[in-house]
Amino acid sequence: MFNLLLFTLVGAGAQLVDGALGMAFGVTATTLLMIGGLGPAQASAAVHLAEVGTTLASGLSHWKFKNIDWKLVAKLGVPGAIGAFIGATVLSGLSTEAAVPITATILIAIGVYVALRFSVRPPATAQARTTPHSARFLSPLGLFGGFIDASGGGGWGPITTSTLLSRGKTAPRTVIGSVSASEFLVASAASLGFLVGLGRESAGNLLVVAGLALGGVIAAPFAAWLVSRVPATLLGTAVGGVIVLTNTQKMFKSFDITGAVTVAGYVAIFGAWVALLVYAWQRSKLTAAEAQGEFAGIELAVEKEINEPSIQPENR
Repeated sequence: MFNLLLFTLVGAGAQLVDGALGMAFGVTATTLLMIGGLGPAQASAAVHLAEVGTTLASGLSHWKFKNIDWKLVAKLGVPGAIGAFIGATVLSGLSTEAAVPITATILIAIGVYVALRFSVRPPATAQARTTPHSARFLSPLGLFGGFIDASGGGGWGPITTSTLLSRGKTAPRTVIGSVSASEFLVASAASLGFLVGLGRESAGNLLVVAGLALGGVIAAPFAAWLVSRVPATLLGTAVGGVIVLTNTQKMFKSFDITGAVTVAGYVAIFGAWVALLVYAWQRSKLTAAEAQGEFAGIELAVEKEINEPSIQPENR
């Protein structure tokens, strides 16, 4: 009973982050499971099986709060499912450690760009509700993201969310909601792939799966509500910081960097991130005040026009 409660808390925490920021459920949960003694393939299989339930709940919650562009879900999720199935079946028993430094470097660069883009100079089209992205762009992105997610135990959110946010063509809440909804297809395909690649072993650890799924389902509505209330500038800055911190940890681990260097690195990154978050928060309040002022001016003008009769020209 204690283990079920523990895994439920892990699932709730991971889903709260994933639903609000569009990433990190797989990375968080897989890391904790591996610390607990599960192998990479078994941990990834358990997480993806749990994500079938959590992503369905998350997608429904985002749909309720109108955070989803279904065209984006289809163009991104279907190729993502294909990539996830390939990654789970072909690479479930292989290590992807050699690709970690390259992927982490790319994601750190994207994370820095996203954080600066939304805090210092928010894109003018950041409030667009529908996506102008073409299938030619989204299909390779989904295929790559799904492959890395299944073979590496996580990565769908960091790869797809960060890339879409960096282009600045769609509102962050729509990007996050659509990525979360499309992840249901990715998780389902990955689970099927692990069933083919690992056989009955992929269906083990049912207690882990049940706890993660239960916690994720409970937290999904709260995460969807949160993302619909957070300002776009603040949300984009938060996502960028999560990307940088997460992948910096991977870089340090890959190159076996420890001690004072890692502490100094984390302190510097966290300090810069907090400064950007404060700046983004102040900017979002200023923008809201300006919008409220413009609305008040329009309302006053309309009221004046109603109350004061217009001057009619004299009849000649």
